[in-house]
Amino acid sequence: MSKRYCLALDLKADSELIRQYEWYHSAEGIWPEILESLRVSGIQKMEIYRTGNRLTMLIEVSDDFSFEKKSAMDKANERVQAWETLMSQFQQRLPWAQLGEKWVLMDCIFEFKSA
Repeated sequence: MSKRYCLALDLKADSELIRQYEWYHSAEGIWPEILESLRVSGIQKMEIYRTGNRLTMLIEVSDDFSFEKKSAMDKANERVQAWETLMSQFQQRLPWAQLGEKWVLMDCIFEFKSA
């Protein structure tokens, strides 16, 4: 059974920057190396939603996934580092994020499942 996480991040409140960010996350704009890095880290499914400049990311991961392992893999991957540098021009930290933290893990406070 896979695990699921929800994370949040803000974009800079600039419509042109948001348009560019969305393009980089389209089929034409996403770098193949980024998709491969997600796959090998144990991320099985990822969705990013936007309202205004707030992003919410849902990920489903394999049992052996860890954020620490993903972070170490990313730091060792020059192409992922280039992607992160590029994305930083569009992103801004949430006010309560820790220093150096971009995506903030969200707490599930409600869940409904139909019987």
